[in-house]
Amino acid sequence: QVQLVELGGGLVQAGGSLRLSCAASGSIRRISAMGWYRQAPGKQRELVATITSGGTTNDADSVKGRFTISRDNARNTVYLQMNSLKPEDTAVYYCNVVATTTLILSPMDYWGKGTLVTVSS
Repeated sequence: QVQLVELGGGLVQAGGSLRLSCAASGSIRRISAMGWYRQAPGKQRELVATITSGGTTNDADSVKGRFTISRDNARNTVYLQMNSLKPEDTAVYYCNVVATTTLILSPMDYWGKGTLVTVSS
């Protein structure tokens, strides 16, 4: 129904920056919320940031002032600009999209496969 392709993970030193992107494709009717979650080794998946179709954002306290989420509605793409990265930001980052499709008219959650971000000290 909906395919998500995440790009931009990698290895960076503490204090550095990375930009993640996630492009959604498929039989999409409408995307409402888009967001990023992360899961560090041995921990539960947690919210990083979300953004509505109108541009309202919600950021986790741990990333406020360092990470910025944005989206391009025309391209069905969400971005996460990560600055001042810390070793504790190391995790697999997952893209999440809430969307309706041509076959499923109720909003559903779709997840990407994840991209690894490693921040070295």
